[in-house]
Amino acid sequence: MKQPKTIGFLDSGIGGLTVLSEALHRIPGADILFYADTDHVPYGTKTREEIVGFAVDAVETLCERGAEAVVVACNTATSMAIRQLRERFPIPIVGMEPAVKPAALIHPGERVLVCATPVTIRGEKLHTLIDRSFREGVRPTLAALPGLVTLAEEERFDFDSVRDYLRSVLDFGEHYAAVVLGCTHFTYFRDSFRSLFPGADILDGNAGTVNRLVDLIGGEIPGKGTITFLESGRLVAEPEPLARFGRYLERMRNL
Repeated sequence: MKQPKTIGFLDSGIGGLTVLSEALHRIPGADILFYADTDHVPYGTKTREEIVGFAVDAVETLCERGAEAVVVACNTATSMAIRQLRERFPIPIVGMEPAVKPAALIHPGERVLVCATPVTIRGEKLHTLIDRSFREGVRPTLAALPGLVTLAEEERFDFDSVRDYLRSVLDFGEHYAAVVLGCTHFTYFRDSFRSLFPGADILDGNAGTVNRLVDLIGGEIPGKGTITFLESGRLVAEPEPLARFGRYLERMRNL
């Protein structure tokens, strides 16, 4: 396989920047195209057909702009559309997977909380992953947390807002050995989860996804290290939206 110089990332919004942040440490020379589908965020409340259509449009745009490999930096889009994308596009396509298997391996027989979007929670892909990972013992508790996507898109990371929302949907009387953040938007709230679930491992699939990408394409990319942002296919060039993307990347550097 020819080593790609340009790699596309796609997400329903800004959650995929948490994956991009990880990738920038591992493949600093790559030229990046980041597609935030802000016209259709959140994906987690859409139908499968809608999500597949959005994802196909996004990858078509990324390929037209020169992407030679694509990371679907969205658990929901991966769950609903990864098969169709791989069948349609003749380039390497890497998907996301909630860190359910690591949670099961690290904490056998212990309580695990898996947080994701409503569509991911209902999807066959997650339940198949749980069946394979938790063959014995206590099965994980599943929690749909669409409100965290809204908070992330609104840049509301203050602890009080996160705590109040999570208390409205979760039972804090339960003890969990691990909390799996099964949506890339949720990773922005890693600090709040640490405070609200003291002693629990807070796990996400970002590092595993980037490891898979590096395995496919290698870690030394002879590009210029540029990053181009797109919002639902439109080039982001104005200072204010560019600054917004920069703030999310800065938050990830500080978490």
